[in-house]
Amino acid sequence: MRVRVVGVVAIVGTLAMLGAAAAQYSAPAPPAATAPAGTEKRIDGTVKSLDASGKMLTLQDGTQLMIPADVKISRTELKAGATVRVSYEEKGGQKVVKNLEVRK
Repeated sequence: MRVRVVGVVAIVGTLAMLGAAAAQYSAPAPPAATAPAGTEKRIDGTVKSLDASGKMLTLQDGTQLMIPADVKISRTELKAGATVRVSYEEKGGQKVVKNLEVRK
């Protein structure tokens, strides 16, 4: 009889611990919503570098922005240390510049 009581107590204790663990579990947060393609975003930053082709701009925070041929830039103003305001869209995993302004 004593073995059965100990066994029942052990089972009840295990179930209680499982219930407590289940109560503490929370479902993972849903993935952050990504902006639909074509949604324009804006970033202000400081230029770290502009590649030799003038097509890839890297900001001090590591953000990389692809500059398409139809976006006109002033290579003399767009140099390391310059402060910029950039409007861009995310396309194919890249940040594609729509408008780039060198701040003074």
